[in-house]
Amino acid sequence: MEIVNRIKREIKKAIIGQERMIDALLIGLITEGHILLEGVPGVAKTTAVKTLGKVLNLEFKRIQFTPDLIPSDILGGEIYIIEKDEFRVKKGPIFTNLLLADEINRAPAKVQSALLEAMQEKQVTIGEDTFRLEEPFLVMATLNPIEEEGVYNLPEAQLDRFLMKIVVEYPDEKEEYQILKLVTAQEGISNETAEKPPQPQTVAGKEELQQLKDALRHIHVDKEVEEYMVQLTMATRNPEKYGIPPHYIRLGLSPRATINLYKVSKAVALLKGKDYVSPSDILIHIKDVFRHRFIVSFHAEAEGITTDDIVDMIVENVPMP
Repeated sequence: MEIVNRIKREIKKAIIGQERMIDALLIGLITEGHILLEGVPGVAKTTAVKTLGKVLNLEFKRIQFTPDLIPSDILGGEIYIIEKDEFRVKKGPIFTNLLLADEINRAPAKVQSALLEAMQEKQVTIGEDTFRLEEPFLVMATLNPIEEEGVYNLPEAQLDRFLMKIVVEYPDEKEEYQILKLVTAQEGISNETAEKPPQPQTVAGKEELQQLKDALRHIHVDKEVEEYMVQLTMATRNPEKYGIPPHYIRLGLSPRATINLYKVSKAVALLKGKDYVSPSDILIHIKDVFRHRFIVSFHAEAEGITTDDIVDMIVENVPMP
């Protein structure tokens, strides 16, 4: 679709490569699903979310998660106004369109729980009052996979509320060179040109985003394709039926996995400009939808088997229509 192409063109003025991450962020917005980004520092996770907000004219806020963070730092709270002898609600940074939860696993469980209501119900309770969050509302959370000190494991209930978990890889050599040229030109320290590269501009807004959501509803999914999605999920609950060692999986996928795979597959077809979902569309982001939703066993960990490896086994063993 032309709207999608315009958005991507503007984002790519600030982001080199990382096509998978850009597509995932767009899919999250279109399907109203939250995105978890895992990657080492410096691979443009924050820049991508901030640029997306600018291109779509959406309000963007960032919270740096730390061990001393408390729920009111995110949600807001009631403050006492001495002059008027009354309490007034001061809304926190969660009242926005795009919320970047940076290094979300650094905050304790109480803070993680405070996000659950907002992520699932799209509302926040402060004191006795409940406030609806403005649409669209999307949480883009980042994880740093290399540090173990001062981090907390995210609750399974919260992980399951993320539409996808994207592993953001290093750029390749060619992309690294392009990043170097872009950043040095933007900062005015390049010795090759005095002109700064064009900056991303706002090319769409909430109205265009709603058009994409409306178009998503008209994407056709054949019954055989829907059954294929169900079988992919069931393979994590009954692995022996599909020739997968049952001792590799400790906890299979919930129905939310199938629902989210359905949403993502339709969004993939939409981004391709198609009006139907093919089996190949399902497989593009299947690892991103599945990898954070089921738990591998200690046997699998001992053998170096990851969730991504098990998803590969599932795709290989479940017959494609």
